[in-house]
Amino acid sequence: MFLSLTSEISTTSWILSFLAAFVIGMSKAGIKGIAIINVTFMAIAFEAKQSTGIVLPLLVIADIFAVIYYNRHTQWKYVAKFLPWMILGIILGSLVGMDLPEKAFKIFMSIIIFFTVGFIVWWDQKKTKTVPTHWAFSSGVGTLAGFTTMVGNLAGPISNIYFLAMRLPKNHFIGTAAWLFLIINVFKLPFHFFIWETISKETLLLDLKLIPGIMLGFIVGIKVVKMINEEFFRKMILILTALGAIIILFK
Repeated sequence: MFLSLTSEISTTSWILSFLAAFVIGMSKAGIKGIAIINVTFMAIAFEAKQSTGIVLPLLVIADIFAVIYYNRHTQWKYVAKFLPWMILGIILGSLVGMDLPEKAFKIFMSIIIFFTVGFIVWWDQKKTKTVPTHWAFSSGVGTLAGFTTMVGNLAGPISNIYFLAMRLPKNHFIGTAAWLFLIINVFKLPFHFFIWETISKETLLLDLKLIPGIMLGFIVGIKVVKMINEEFFRKMILILTALGAIIILFK
């Protein structure tokens, strides 16, 4: 059952929603890998499908904050490589995502994330500075990221893998991801409005009340990112991405 009035939301759901908004703000400020937490909180507070429509406008708002703050660091060539394949994945997800068995999806996602995290750890130990240049890498990862972002707002772990593989410095990583996800999340809005019908006046009213949580999380996230050096940032993303895969599997 979808929301009818925000007054019907329980206190527990309000708390979980605010925490989710706070985590979204921190994630978009650069603490990548924790976005799965907001997905989990929202899925607990509301029905899984309904929660995707609540989360999406919050992501767009947080993306705008991130673009404004990190715009000067954007590396557009990586956006150009990744974006078309993410759009393809979104279209595929909109067509088949409604009927996809949730358990099978979670297992598949977790296996892919664990495999790619393990690959990058092995790659880092080789101390090689080369990055994947074959079109199959960007197309495969991009399509998977688009599919997962449409089905469950779970593109974060997959896109993290791509940007880590490209060896982007911290601020370039955050700035490039900011523009990529603003474009993608705006592109997803019509699908949620008109096909899945998970966004309504009521969900948007709820989102408006959660904006302070995003702003607070973004401010805290910026302060934390400034204290993190490049090497630790890379390790942090890998660890949080792997933890995200575990949460996806068992949530």
